[in-house]
Amino acid sequence: MMKDLRARMREERVLNEAEYMIKTGCTVRECGKFFGVAKTTVHKDMTIDLKDVSLSYYNDVRKVLDKNKQERAMRGGLKTKKYYENRKNNN
Repeated sequence: MMKDLRARMREERVLNEAEYMIKTGCTVRECGKFFGVAKTTVHKDMTIDLKDVSLSYYNDVRKVLDKNKQERAMRGGLKTKKYYENRKNNN
């Protein structure tokens, strides 16, 4: 009985996180802050558990995760470029 309740609560959390992520396009970290759970929990929920709960949500969330990953790589590249430009200008 408790196991069923926990499973239903987890499934509800996964769906709530997915809906929020799809609606806002937020990052895993932002989603975790909003729901008060670790980003690791959100990542596991979105990449593993959601597939079993709702395949259509999973596909939509996957698009958000991929977009965020591309943006993160771009931001990292720009930050590195800025770092080396500052070093060059200060020497």
